[in-house]
Amino acid sequence: RHDCVEKIDMCEIDELVVECAKKYFPETMATSFDDPRLNLLFEDAAAYIAKENHNMYDVIIVDSSDPVGPAETLFQPEFYEKMAAALNPGGVICTQGECMWLHLDLITSVLTSCCDIFPTVEYAYTTIPTYPSGQIGFVLCSSDRQNNMVRLPQRQPEAAMQATLRYYNPQIHKAAFVLPQFAATAIEEARQKAGLRPRQPEPVGRPNGCAIM
Repeated sequence: RHDCVEKIDMCEIDELVVECAKKYFPETMATSFDDPRLNLLFEDAAAYIAKENHNMYDVIIVDSSDPVGPAETLFQPEFYEKMAAALNPGGVICTQGECMWLHLDLITSVLTSCCDIFPTVEYAYTTIPTYPSGQIGFVLCSSDRQNNMVRLPQRQPEAAMQATLRYYNPQIHKAAFVLPQFAATAIEEARQKAGLRPRQPEPVGRPNGCAIM
């Protein structure tokens, strides 16, 4: 969909996943395996990113399983350090961030580690009806110190592109970072524990009372 993308290196640890996607989801999940920009690698992403001769990236996306068994390494500080070393200046990382209703301790632990590695660390979430609690989160990190680097959309999708999207729009991008108070408090404590400056709450209307209609 994005003409600006020049090349994608995709690591999939299980070749059978790709075969099943092509067989059973050819019109939804498996639409781009023939794109000439795709370099599909069947190997462990943690091992790949630890190599010295891999490419450098503007964006790294990690859609991992839960931190049990082989995927456990994808939630460790060492993995984030290797990804940080593979980022171009201003690059962005987005990883699977578990569910704030079920895994808040794990989320804050990961965020605390990331704050020691990246100048910009954020947490967002989206709704997925088939996931536990109907929600999944994202850990977003960047080597760019610019305020709101990942919290605000960096570009507006063109009208033709927006018409093809069933979920994403700039408004929902911004809303994804608005967390329930229990999660916002825990995550802000993790950020400050790592030495990041406190986040200022966004202003709201009528701070001293409510409008009565």
